[in-house]
Amino acid sequence: MFDAREKIALFIDGANLYATAKSLAFDIDYKKLLGEFQSKGYLMRAYYYTALSEDQEYSSIRPLIDWLDYNGYTVVTKPTKEFFDAAGRRKVKGNMDIELAVHVMEVAEFVDHVVLFSGDGDFRSLVEAVQRKGRKVSVISTLATQPPMIADELRRQADHFIDLVTLQSRIGRDPSERTHRSSERQQATSGFEDGFEDEI
Repeated sequence: MFDAREKIALFIDGANLYATAKSLAFDIDYKKLLGEFQSKGYLMRAYYYTALSEDQEYSSIRPLIDWLDYNGYTVVTKPTKEFFDAAGRRKVKGNMDIELAVHVMEVAEFVDHVVLFSGDGDFRSLVEAVQRKGRKVSVISTLATQPPMIADELRRQADHFIDLVTLQSRIGRDPSERTHRSSERQQATSGFEDGFEDEI
């Protein structure tokens, strides 16, 4: 499936990958993910796409975005758009499909293998266009959920389909890491509070 001589580029639909991993009940370790694909060939680029809410002072995704930006990923963001539907319900829209598709077409000239982390059926024609340029395309999503997170037409169009479940042991975050990190954070916070009270 992968050839060590290949130039590879990763294109990660952030919201889609997050939803897929969450449905499989694990967290992605993005450092391990990068290492996994660096071991398969020459990893030229790893793009991560996500929409960010501008009106929020602090977004829960901001620390991840900052970390990715400093650790080998090219992060592409745009502000979410807020609107009200016909029933008057507030909706937030943040689709990054066009940005991802444009970058794939630009980069396809320089790589041998495009790896797309998304199950969105809208990408089928993009995959087909890249294949017409003589490039291989692997799509990563999952069939292990009910319903599957990948559109059937996208899976059939791809040269290779990789189920995220098969990567879980290699790119998943150790669950004990999360509890260890949150207990460290609590200790740091309580230490700060104690020190602050002593100062008063």
